[in-house]
Amino acid sequence: MNLLLLSNSSSDAGYLVHAMPDIRELIESLPQGAPAVFVPYAGVTRGWDEYTALVASALAGTGLDIQGLHRAEDPVAALEGAAVIIVGGGNTFNLLGQLRRQGLLDVVARRVREGAAYLGWSAGSNLTCPSICTTNDMPITDPEGFDALGLLSFQINPHYTNAHPPGHRGETRAQRLAEFCTLNPAMPVLGLPEGAALRVRGDKIALVGPHDAPLFLGQEEPRVFRPGPLEIPA
Repeated sequence: MNLLLLSNSSSDAGYLVHAMPDIRELIESLPQGAPAVFVPYAGVTRGWDEYTALVASALAGTGLDIQGLHRAEDPVAALEGAAVIIVGGGNTFNLLGQLRRQGLLDVVARRVREGAAYLGWSAGSNLTCPSICTTNDMPITDPEGFDALGLLSFQINPHYTNAHPPGHRGETRAQRLAEFCTLNPAMPVLGLPEGAALRVRGDKIALVGPHDAPLFLGQEEPRVFRPGPLEIPA
């Protein structure tokens, strides 16, 4: 498989600018004008046409020919012909629900396993996990099940931070993930900080970016990974 999974899309540098070297590396073997499909379904307050235009503009310099999946006359055929599948962030529940209701979830998973490159951020990164149960999003719609693409054998928590503002009485992110791990003790969860990404090449996984990332598993103290190759417990 050939995946780049970002924690976030925007930064002080601009939209997807911080990730552009890794995006170019992801698609370096593709010819100019390679067909790419953008999945905008995580967008809720942002319209899908607007979202697609934003992504197409940000990636204009890559030479990809980007089509919004929502505009495809035959979405299955669009995915079948795509050299790159791009899945944006937003609300993970809406993203999963739309793909499931359109019968596209298994198509995306199969195409990526067959060799289509996959670029995702935030909700798009969550979607590659066994389930979406470690998203930060509100369940604003029923996705008719939490099972996702299952391209990874572990969970991701994008936008990971354990910040706890003074006076805030709610749980920290680490406490929320500890709840998940208590009920799912065999499932690892990698906290992916802002500016970080996962790069998947075949069965090799690497942490990309300047930040360390904690791995939560059962009742164990989180293990901290530095950027570089990852060995996630099975």
